[in-house]
Amino acid sequence: MTVHGPAILKIAVALQTLSIFFQAATAGILMSSRGSELHHIGSPVMYGATVLYVIAAILAWRPGGGTPRPILYAAGFLVLASAQVALGIAGMTPLHVPLGVLMFGLSLLTLARMRTESRGEST
Repeated sequence: MTVHGPAILKIAVALQTLSIFFQAATAGILMSSRGSELHHIGSPVMYGATVLYVIAAILAWRPGGGTPRPILYAAGFLVLASAQVALGIAGMTPLHVPLGVLMFGLSLLTLARMRTESRGEST
């Protein structure tokens, strides 16, 4: 079974979106109680999912010679994820929380756009 570049990219963005959603859910637990180890554990998972997105974007672009635009989107997410981790470690909740919401929204929009584009190609 061969997985094509666009499929790898969709899987990577879906994993990233799920990991950001998990972080949002555990952030709520963290804010409503004395602490949540799940949120701290989820941080490197979210970051790793974003790195996977960058790698998938490169792999999807390279063989087909298509547009490198997904690489730019993935690199942008990596910058946002890096800022998010740094803000979380620094305890800058007033910036950390809105950035997390922005990242989830952008990741969800990216995933929806990919699904829409793939439907347009198959018809």
